[in-house]
Amino acid sequence: MAEFWTSQKTAGDNDPKRGFRFRVQFDGLVTGPVVWFAKKVTKPSFSITEAKHSFLNHSFYYPGRVEWQELTMTLVDPVSPGAIAQTNAMIQAAGYVIPTAQLTSQDLSSMSKGKAATAVSQNIHIVQINSDGIDTEDWNLINPFIKNVKFGDLDYSSDDLLEIELTLRYDYAICEIVNAPGADTTNIPNALPNTNKFYSPGGQ
Repeated sequence: MAEFWTSQKTAGDNDPKRGFRFRVQFDGLVTGPVVWFAKKVTKPSFSITEAKHSFLNHSFYYPGRVEWQELTMTLVDPVSPGAIAQTNAMIQAAGYVIPTAQLTSQDLSSMSKGKAATAVSQNIHIVQINSDGIDTEDWNLINPFIKNVKFGDLDYSSDDLLEIELTLRYDYAICEIVNAPGADTTNIPNALPNTNKFYSPGGQ
């Protein structure tokens, strides 16, 4: 640890991860390796539920289920591509249709998990990069869908770029550490063999 503070830095050394070094891949918004109009995004997170057992004046706790939390993504609307248009197209593709007077089968359709996840292309990655632009950490959202949309506020007194905020729900997220050391499992009993990829089915 002391070497971090005292060693002479060279061009090949890695900086600590920085909050502004990231890219978002979201095929429903734009095809390609980066959504260049993404302003900020929260990384996947989870909580672990607990069961409480009371005995006399004591309390004992047992871990329960892992519950992944929603994340938010803030975009600016560059007009081309139109972030608002892309968002509306994904909501409609998820199954939200305004019915007509004829009440056809399409009018009676509704949202489903499959359509909602497919609408965002099931290819949302939040990737942290280093100072050379090389990936170091990749979060892949599994079965994501859009839960909330805020199209921003209009204000005559503001010069700010218009922002769109999306809230995404997903089943879980696979975390892969790339081009960087994996976990040191020396002191972690029962650790799975893959020390660079986490939360993938079967631990592979």
